[in-house]
Amino acid sequence: MTTGWTPANFDHSAVSGNCSSCHNGTSATGKNAKHIAATNQCDACHRNNSWTPATRVDHLEVQGTCSSCHNGSTAPGKNATHIASGNDCDSCHVSTGWTPANFDHSAVSGNCSSCHNGTSATGKNAQHIATTNQCDACHRNISWTPTRRVDHLEVQGTCSSCHNGSTAPGKNAAHIASGNDCDSCHSTVGWLPARFDHSSVSGNCSSCHNGSSATGKPSNHFVTTVQCDSCHNTSLWSSVNFTHSSGNYPGNHRGNLACTSCHTGNAQTVPWRYSGYKPDCAGCHANDFKSGPHKKTEEPVTINYTVSELRDCSGSCHMYEDSSMTKIKKTRNREHSVSGGDW
Repeated sequence: MTTGWTPANFDHSAVSGNCSSCHNGTSATGKNAKHIAATNQCDACHRNNSWTPATRVDHLEVQGTCSSCHNGSTAPGKNATHIASGNDCDSCHVSTGWTPANFDHSAVSGNCSSCHNGTSATGKNAQHIATTNQCDACHRNISWTPTRRVDHLEVQGTCSSCHNGSTAPGKNAAHIASGNDCDSCHSTVGWLPARFDHSSVSGNCSSCHNGSSATGKPSNHFVTTVQCDSCHNTSLWSSVNFTHSSGNYPGNHRGNLACTSCHTGNAQTVPWRYSGYKPDCAGCHANDFKSGPHKKTEEPVTINYTVSELRDCSGSCHMYEDSSMTKIKKTRNREHSVSGGDW
């Protein structure tokens, strides 16, 4: 026996029309004021035997922005650990799942490290260069690598703490032997050109200045075995300060002589002009000898000394009273001097 219309066990299988023709809030329960703004029919999300839980939400027909529903009340929204951002959800997330997210940095507020701290988002690892920089000083927001640049002004530590050949390029096998840190010679904008500081270089000049590691002797260089710093200084190749240290040339020959007065060839070793008289003065000055002023005796005839007899020009010689040369009439003692300039 029928006692009333309600409650009814409603069978939707034979109902004609769409859901909203009944579920309009009058004929049957419909969208309330808190319902998500949508143009969908009820069965796009709900089942016909229960409103909740909804089988799915078809986001293609939802009206308004994501955050109008995903506000933490109507639907899940940003939580307390969410990245600070003014973007709407669909800037990063898709309607089929929160993760993975396609991140758009353009509207993120705050600095990189407020998220890239190793917790909220990937941050510096243990091998990262020691620096106080924000991420975007070196990295791009579309990829960590390759870095667009390294801002050395904010890097902490010495150059070699990074430029060790592992973390960053360092000294290679052909590098000049030096205990200096990189910035003694190189700048942070480029390895070359280098401003060289010789103060801590180990080894002699030619170990670097060999024409390969560093500038060396050109093909027309003065032929010598002495080290570079015997003539050159570390700040400038020229002018050249050449020191005469050979024991083969007696006395002090500096005077006003030009180098070519002795060095007739392009070599440190000066050839003897008159090798038969070496190592005496006549070895170079035999042609300068004038027999007239160099008399042995004038009685009864004049007899002059020869080059061979006075080969050591700076020595002493005598003038005798007669040709027997037994009694000295006059003594000349060191008439000439290597620095006297009277040759």
